[in-house]
Amino acid sequence: MIENVSLLTRHASNPVLEGKDCPFPATLVFNAGVAYHEGRYVMVFRNDHGRWGDPQFDGTNLGLATSSDGLSWEVEPEPILDEERARAGLRDLYPERFGPEFVKRIYDPRITIVEGRAYLCFAVDTDHGVCGGVAETDDFRSFRFLSLSAPDNRNFVLFPERVGGEFVRLERPFPSYMQPRPERFPIWTSRSKDMRAWGAHRPVLGPEDLPYGNCKLGPAAPPIKTDRGWLTTIHVVNKDPASPLAGWEAKDWTKTYVAGLVLLDLEDPSKVVGMMREPLLAPEAPYELDGFRGSVIFPCGMVAQPDGEVRMYYGAADTCIAMASAHIDDLIAACRPMA
Repeated sequence: MIENVSLLTRHASNPVLEGKDCPFPATLVFNAGVAYHEGRYVMVFRNDHGRWGDPQFDGTNLGLATSSDGLSWEVEPEPILDEERARAGLRDLYPERFGPEFVKRIYDPRITIVEGRAYLCFAVDTDHGVCGGVAETDDFRSFRFLSLSAPDNRNFVLFPERVGGEFVRLERPFPSYMQPRPERFPIWTSRSKDMRAWGAHRPVLGPEDLPYGNCKLGPAAPPIKTDRGWLTTIHVVNKDPASPLAGWEAKDWTKTYVAGLVLLDLEDPSKVVGMMREPLLAPEAPYELDGFRGSVIFPCGMVAQPDGEVRMYYGAADTCIAMASAHIDDLIAACRPMA
């Protein structure tokens, strides 16, 4: 087991949201984007409803929850986005391609507030592979789809303000052709002037750059701006085929997901200027160790409080949503400068 560093404190009421809290069919509630917007906390979460592998499994949709304190959440009566609504939105954006069956599902949302506007990043499964997209919303109930990547790319995370006059995002392509080892996926940045056309791609971080983890990594929660740089969580995977983990999806699950932490340069976010040399948070609590996929921590939201507390919301065991917190000064200090 990967050991934890005593930096983040798990909230005593974890999990803060799970399937039983939803007024609609919900089984696995996880990987939620979280932001503080217009005087309230907003959460858009992934819901896999039904049971994987069983005939009654239905599919995936996105739900909406709001909170006054970021701890007790009220879930909207119905899901806000599913594959049918995603098809309709993407058909408006690309009318020549997105027919009735092209989009299979939409999932793994991330929320970023940029210049007062709310944006949603997401992944979609299509007939051509997995893509990542960006949409904007005024009310978190209707969405205007702005762009979709080419396959295979996902885990999009937007920065909360423009850098050098351009929007910036972190993304995680996952190529396989010509890879010397499978699942060695990296993090890149890309830029856009209008949230629609993305380019100027630059590599940021690969598995070979980390002193822990031996498999893929990717963006996690949207970054927080600090004087030292963009405070950025990542997810990092360690794979050990000799040690099967708990989980009811498959008996041969052998991947441990942990949270990592880096500082990115304020003017050039493709440059890592500081890094925590060990995991920020590794699976330890029962709700992190056992679930649909055991030993999984996947950060998806990070909210800075006025008193300096930073709350990290994360998917636990691909089953529920939990929260852990630390002071922002301690998080910055944990990112040691790069040599």
